Formats: sequence, structure tokens, C-alpha cells
Amino acid sequence: MKSRSYLLEFASVFIAVIAAFALNNWNDNRKSNIAEEKMLQEIRNGLLKDKEDIAHNLVGHENGLGACSYWHRFIIGQAVDTDSAALQLFHLTRDFVSIQNRAGYESLKSKGLETIKDDSLRLAIISLYEFDYAVLMKLEEEYEEAQFHKSYFPEFNAVIAPMATFDERGNMQGLVPDARVPAAQANVLRSYLWRIRINRLFVMQFYREVGAHIDRILESIESRS
Repeated sequence: MKSRSYLLEFASVFIAVIAAFALNNWNDNRKSNIAEEKMLQEIRNGLLKDKEDIAHNLVGHENGLGACSYWHRFIIGQAVDTDSAALQLFHLTRDFVSIQNRAGYESLKSKGLETIKDDSLRLAIISLYEFDYAVLMKLEEEYEEAQFHKSYFPEFNAVIAPMATFDERGNMQGLVPDARVPAAQANVLRSYLWRIRINRLFVMQFYREVGAHIDRILESIESRS
């Protein structure tokens, strides 16, 4: 009888220990899942803002392409709306910066990248922030060919400014009647327009690739809900 009592007591203790261990393990997993979900939601919110910035910059680059078309027509002698010359000159060499909301990713790194259990999702997030965003920032802010104002505005403006008209406040209004680019300078300006157009298209293509990468990450995060 004593052996049976001891056996029952041992079984009771064993079951209690296993139950406590299981409960503790469940609680740890619950906390881990909550932390992972919180990190992913922070990253998601940042990525949604990043998409807005990408859309804004793409529109800006599209306007730059439109300005290239406008000035090309003007240079080759086609009719253009000279009243919009100031706006088109502004758009032509306007630069942009890549605003990246990294708070969620930095928080993830501080807590440990392994917080994200899904290997493919974790690698996609790392690739976006460590590679794609780094390249995008260099393209917009460091790549010499894509620094449009610095690289092209002074030379372009030197030809266009003598043809410009201004109001009493100094605001550019348009171009003088019958304004024409001298033949000796026409091809130089056209070469600038070609380089601006090619580089804007290159930057825009990378923006679209980054946007598609963001969309895949967002879909992966939202599919977990």
C-alpha cells in the first residue's frame, strides 16, 4: 500500500511539474508571439508611409520627364506654352530625398532579428532595409548623375535665363516673345535633357522595384492576421 501511495504521490508531482513547464512554455510563446506581432505592425505602419513617399517622388520624377519633353520641344522650335516655362524649369532639375521610416526596423534589430520567426519574411525585411533602401538613398542623394540641380541647372539656366521675363517681385513669368535657343547651344541642352531623362527613368524603375518589394512584405504581414 505504501508503494502504491508513493507511486501516486510521485505521479502527482510529475504531472504538476509537467503542467507547470507546459504553462510556462505556453506563456513564453504567447509573449514571443505578441512581441513579433507588435514588431510587424510597427514595420507595416512604417512601410505604408514609405509607400506614400515613393508615390510622391515618382510623381515628381514624372513631372521631370514632362519638363524634359517641354524643353526639347522648345529647343527644336516647336510651339510651347511659354507661360508655363517657370514651372517647367523648376520641374526639370528638381531633386528628391528618400524618406524612410526605419523606427520599426531599428526596434526589431534592438530586440533581435530572430523575433520574426518566418525565415523568408525576416530575410525580405532585412533585404529591404539594408540593401534596397541604402541603394535608393544613394541614388537620390549621392549618385552624381542623379543630382539634377547640381549637375544640370547652372548650364541650362545660363541659356534660358536671358530669355526669361520676371514680374516686379522677381518671380519668373515666362519667356520673351519669339525666344529661341541659339543653334550652337541647342545640342548641348538636348544632351542634358537626354541625360536627365535617362537617369530619372533609371531611378523611377528602382523605385517601382522597391515598391513591389514593400507590397510583398505587406501582403506577408497581413496574411498572418
